[in-house]
Amino acid sequence: MTSRPAAGLAAAVVVLAGLGARAGLPPALGDPLGDALYATLVVLLVVLLRPRTAPASAALAGLTLCAAVELFQLTGVPAELAARWPLVRLALGTTFWAPDLLRYAVGAALGWGLCAALRAAAGRNRSRTAG
Repeated sequence: MTSRPAAGLAAAVVVLAGLGARAGLPPALGDPLGDALYATLVVLLVVLLRPRTAPASAALAGLTLCAAVELFQLTGVPAELAARWPLVRLALGTTFWAPDLLRYAVGAALGWGLCAALRAAAGRNRSRTAG
């Protein structure tokens, strides 16, 4: 089981890193990194909601959700919503772009690794306090 506080802290760091990448790096680097970190965040949010979720399952759920959002952009609904409520753009995007799916896969893999590391750390902490 992953610690919720640790997953929450990791999620906050990922958000800051994603925003920093978009703001501080050239778009050729910042955009792909930001997209990947978006998927990493979604994986961490899965673990925040369900701390007992295995890292691989959280990564698959996060990737599936990100892919669904990307495919939803094909309908035009996210663009219409973003025109009315600009913050919607942050969560749903507006324009489908197939390479984003690969970026999400990279981010989900990173999320898998982070969740596995957090779970291992939580296990070590539990065994220290139990002994």
